[in-house]
Amino acid sequence: MVLKVIIERSRRRAIDFFIREDLKHLEGLLLFQVVKVRSVMLGVLRRKAASGASSTKVLGVSLGKLRPAAFTSRTCSALSEEVVYSNRGVGHVQSYSCLPLAGHVINLTSKREAVSCLQQPVTLQIWSRPFCSNRGDLVDAVVPYMGESITDGTLATFLKKPGDRVEVDEPIAQVETDKVTIDVSSPEAGVIQKLIAKEGDTVEPGTKIAIISKSAEGATHVAPSDDKSSDKAAPPPSPAKDKKEESKPKEEPKPKEEPKPVLEKPKGSSPPPSKASAMELQLPPKERERRVPMTRLRKRVATRLKDSQNTFALLTTFNEVDMTNLMKLRSDYKDTFLEKHGVKLGLMSGFVKAAISALQKQPIVNAVIDGDDIIYRDYVDISIAVGTPKGLVVPVLRNAERMDFAEVEKAINTLGKKANDGTISIDEMAGGTFTISNGGVYGSLLSTPIINPPQSAILGMHSIVNRPMVVGGNIVPRPMMYIALTYDHRLIDGREAVFFLRRIKDVVEDPRRLLLDV
Repeated sequence: MVLKVIIERSRRRAIDFFIREDLKHLEGLLLFQVVKVRSVMLGVLRRKAASGASSTKVLGVSLGKLRPAAFTSRTCSALSEEVVYSNRGVGHVQSYSCLPLAGHVINLTSKREAVSCLQQPVTLQIWSRPFCSNRGDLVDAVVPYMGESITDGTLATFLKKPGDRVEVDEPIAQVETDKVTIDVSSPEAGVIQKLIAKEGDTVEPGTKIAIISKSAEGATHVAPSDDKSSDKAAPPPSPAKDKKEESKPKEEPKPKEEPKPVLEKPKGSSPPPSKASAMELQLPPKERERRVPMTRLRKRVATRLKDSQNTFALLTTFNEVDMTNLMKLRSDYKDTFLEKHGVKLGLMSGFVKAAISALQKQPIVNAVIDGDDIIYRDYVDISIAVGTPKGLVVPVLRNAERMDFAEVEKAINTLGKKANDGTISIDEMAGGTFTISNGGVYGSLLSTPIINPPQSAILGMHSIVNRPMVVGGNIVPRPMMYIALTYDHRLIDGREAVFFLRRIKDVVEDPRRLLLDV
């Protein structure tokens, strides 16, 4: 009897054990199927959303297709299934039941809840302006992005003081970089509360330079550069130091010695100065000298020009140009040209077109050395050297071979104005395949220009001077200009350089060649 009871209990325990194991297995299978349905549903949603279908319609069709084949891998049937639709997609699957063994029905109600089929929406906070940090009433003005090749700059000057009113995007400071001067603008309208940085500091993009109060409260009229540590009172001496001083024995005062009698020197003529002192060079006093740090732009120009001399095999060839025909062309059509195109006709456009023609006939001058290779450029980007009060900048005329005279003049005027105003950007100076420098506007008669790296040549223009020339056997005055071509002799031979300069001379002296392409 006892043995029969033990066998019955063992049988029940075995049945319970197998039921629990099968239950665990079915729970894992159920979760796997839910995840699988979720991944398939997300793929359908993405494809339907791309085609413009509504989310509710897509979900209804997708579930209708997926429901019959959801649980065919096991002898399991879904007795109840509830799907909640909303504007975010599918809700939670609440309850399932399955038949693991014959004659045993085990409900898995609330055993495990499926995860949401779609991710919760992510909340992103977007700043109203890209270069500010908003702390309620206070806003930080920071240094903006200065260009791909520029990592830092020097805070040249503050345009505003603490307590000054500023508007949105109004410049409050200027940062000087290796190439251009960049304005730091106010991100919000308000009053400058405090200046954090100092003039002359090296700043990077994102560096805070000022704090602006939008409600104009608590404005501080003292910049950090005006704070002086000397105004602070000196800390009182420590008591330990006072005790040490008291413990030292006081020295008795020494008796005063009687002053020794001073022997008067006999009156007479002073000795003549020594020869060494008479031959010493008398230097001007230091008070008459001024020491000013170099600007970043000047440092950059100095470095590039010196690198050009150290790297290139510089050689210069010269020629002279009779400007009679080009000046007559300008004089005859300047009024008509201005009326039609809205820009004055200058001499620079004639030289730009002549340089383009010469570069197309001598493509080696438009090429550049890159390691052991030569890169030929099938486009012409002309760099125009512009002298500004802050230094030399070189804006670029992109695809100048596609421009006519009017487009060249407009581009030169626009870039020249930006360069003098300090508003020219890095992108407007990047690149360039050939440079033209016009020193004649300053009265230069002759010079040897230095190549602008990494280009291979540069054309120098000079002043126009009336000189006696022999024309048709007669000596007549002619407006003449010296032109110079400095080139990299490692790449360009003298033959190509002379032919290049000769082509410019021919086109300038007879602009009709451009029309006939001869």
